[in-house]
Amino acid sequence: MHDDGYFNESIAAKYDDDSAERFAPEVVEPVVDFLAELAGDGRALELGIGTGRIALPLAQRGVSVHGIEMSQAMVDQMRAKLGGEDIGVTIGDFAATRVDGQFTLAYLVFNTIMNLTTQEAQTACFRSVSAHLEPGGCFVIEVMTPEIQQLAPGETVHKFREGNERQGFDEYDIANQGLTSHHVTLVDGNWERRSIPFRYVWPAELDLMAELAGMQFRERWSGWKREPFTSDSRRLVAVWEKL
Repeated sequence: MHDDGYFNESIAAKYDDDSAERFAPEVVEPVVDFLAELAGDGRALELGIGTGRIALPLAQRGVSVHGIEMSQAMVDQMRAKLGGEDIGVTIGDFAATRVDGQFTLAYLVFNTIMNLTTQEAQTACFRSVSAHLEPGGCFVIEVMTPEIQQLAPGETVHKFREGNERQGFDEYDIANQGLTSHHVTLVDGNWERRSIPFRYVWPAELDLMAELAGMQFRERWSGWKREPFTSDSRRLVAVWEKL
């Protein structure tokens, strides 16, 4: 791994194209609606701001957004977009990096909490967020629910993408609550693989991390349109409030 983590210049340059479905208006707008409602007239802090998929449209709604991001290459991509120069960004590890001032909202979207690969780092992230939030401020996380139920007995690999040029599969390490996501792409007739380690988390575990950091549970959904969260939900959107 390098200074930009797993998102160096070559990855950052094609990140938006590789993730084009997540930039679609029908995907982004419900996220921004949800976050703008919680932010109100206050400031928002995005942990892992990336290329600005959520930060830019949220700022266009009039919300003052600041980001923390390890990868300078990803931030450079955001800076090249309309409005990207107007968003403040602090380069660093979002589990530990402090930003001046307080916020009414902090958020982590699309599994970014799992980029912290130890329970200690994830817990530290909650403590850091709590320090950034004003009383009554909210912390929002969007994360997949562990897809262990998709595994056949004795298997550890779940395929999440099948295509002629792109494939993807997650490899679970149940004993250590680990997950390595493998992305395989056909480039000039050869298959290239990029593997990224994660630590998956359970909803109750996140609630405990929040409680330890001085936050209380507020709401839990399976999507940004506030769809009910059930045992069959594949995704979690959770909100905690600072006491």
